[in-house]
Amino acid sequence: MLITEKMSILEVVEKYPQTVSVFRNHGMGCFGCSAARFENIEQGASAHGIDITVLMAALNEAVESNS
Repeated sequence: MLITEKMSILEVVEKYPQTVSVFRNHGMGCFGCSAARFENIEQGASAHGIDITVLMAALNEAVESNS
């Protein structure tokens, strides 16, 4: 697993740009908001009512498929 729930949203998007579409597909299009700098994925998912297990699987699949 390359991405963990404790990583910040901005850190993940900067390191793995291919995750942008995954976040958007799950209703998290807030890369430009100030919370993205400080919130980790778990916090963002919780705030948006997103299943963290499903989101993490999709994020890591996106990264692994582009490796």
